[in-house]
Amino acid sequence: MDPVIIVGAGPVGLTLALLLTRQNVPVVVLDEGPGKDEPRPARTVVLREDTAALLERLTGLALEEHGVRWAGWRSVRRKQVMTEITFAEDDPAAPLHIAQHIVTNALRAALAGEPLAEVATDSRLDAVEQERTGVTAHTRAPKAAWWHGSYLVGCDGPRSTVRKLQDIRFPGRTAVERHAVATLRTELPWEGHALLHRMPPWKSSGPSAGEVTARPLPDGAWRLDWLLPPGKDLVTPEVVLTRIHETLTGWTGGDAPAYDLLDTGVHTVHHRLARRWRAGRVFLAGDAAHLLGAFGTQGLDEGLRDADNLAWKLATAWHHGPHEALLDSYQTERRAVVAARLRAADQALPVLRGGGLRGIVPGAARGQDAQFTDGHLGRGALGTPGDYAGSPLTPPRLEAAISVDTPPGAQVTDVRVTAEDGSFVRLRDRLGRGALLVVLIAPGTGVWDRKHWVSAGVMPRLAAAVTALPHPAELLVAESYPGAPAHSVLLVRPDGHLVTALSGVRPADLYTAAEATLGGSASEAEPVAEEAREGQQGQAQEQEEQPMSERAATAEAGSGLR
Repeated sequence: MDPVIIVGAGPVGLTLALLLTRQNVPVVVLDEGPGKDEPRPARTVVLREDTAALLERLTGLALEEHGVRWAGWRSVRRKQVMTEITFAEDDPAAPLHIAQHIVTNALRAALAGEPLAEVATDSRLDAVEQERTGVTAHTRAPKAAWWHGSYLVGCDGPRSTVRKLQDIRFPGRTAVERHAVATLRTELPWEGHALLHRMPPWKSSGPSAGEVTARPLPDGAWRLDWLLPPGKDLVTPEVVLTRIHETLTGWTGGDAPAYDLLDTGVHTVHHRLARRWRAGRVFLAGDAAHLLGAFGTQGLDEGLRDADNLAWKLATAWHHGPHEALLDSYQTERRAVVAARLRAADQALPVLRGGGLRGIVPGAARGQDAQFTDGHLGRGALGTPGDYAGSPLTPPRLEAAISVDTPPGAQVTDVRVTAEDGSFVRLRDRLGRGALLVVLIAPGTGVWDRKHWVSAGVMPRLAAAVTALPHPAELLVAESYPGAPAHSVLLVRPDGHLVTALSGVRPADLYTAAEATLGGSASEAEPVAEEAREGQQGQAQEQEEQPMSERAATAEAGSGLR
């Protein structure tokens, strides 16, 4: 079968390529550039817990060694501290700030070691043709060529050629926010803490600076962003230097500290959402599908989640044949999440930027500050990773379904689990391999050698149920999971979202949930589910017919799981 063609070699396209090759799917990456990102200190990204973990898993790179995990967050309005948060040294919720070229080059290096990946540099797409069994892409000179693939994914940014060739509309708002950016090396009074300063009290010699943000980088560097007033006023080097001097002087309360200016730029935030994310065998991901970023939110986070969502679905279709409902679910799930983020931002814009409620509603200033904090820290409606509660892949109501602290469709909590080879690993480390994860919650197993409990208690029956699932699955055991009682079973998608939690080993319900996760209907799963249900009832009857002494012996052998 032909490889998957990925157009664009930014972080999203490279992440998707790595996710596919790790699931034994060959890829061709069409890169219109020379194959290397040049350093731009003013072009940085803030990664949340889930996206940072995804990139570290794919690249093997300890991102904290090349970026800075925030030690804390401060929000100031005029001279008043509104919010102050300190993160523990090992707190995964602390955002990670890193230069984008480090991320991109690490992904390139990882992809270079994948035998199933081909990267074609200086290859600019100019045509896409779809057939019933595949898709063909053409790149123009100097490296004119035809490329044949099974599917094609446009990860080629805001001006996506793929999107235009598929005649997909990209409505939204232009220049929602505009920022002047400078990266400099200096000393600030709050080492390692990110800062949002609204309505700073110093008098600006140019257009009023209503907001400035400081985010730490390695080696004493900082990225400063000044919110510019509406309009298209030219941001000259003199304007940037003036803002730097005024800001540093205002923060230190005296003469501006010495600094080394590393880079400058202008960052414009647009809010747009593609009408369709799938057109036959062609998909959109990342900035080609959506643009967002007001109030400190990060569009790259959502682009990486696009790749994580799409990869296992494409891999399933590539290995096992057409799964149209599964592929359709990519647009349904991801577009709904991003649309909700955009709606939340657009609803907040008039209030947070206009400030109309500040003099009317008591406490409105603190409420506004909470929304800014949510956006910058990846929380609340502006920043929390979305869930897929309304997904078409949601299984029907299951008799054995129970509630845990993670709602169905949300990202699972990262806990320690025991793998099938007996090793202790993190749950998140088993994601992205294309397999479903079945997690048994079994307190006490951590102190037992695997050979003593793998064939005891419910394990043989659960292992048999996992083997019978309609998709490859890995069986894991956890001592605990937030809100999950002992002996419960979790079914987790390859991208780390919870499908369901079941009270005990229920092969029929487990099969039904797995079938729905692949886009199958409950009616399609019913014959096999009924067979599993009959087997489950037969095992229960056999246990009832056991002599009491044998049943006691069985219970004792499985005590490590009970």
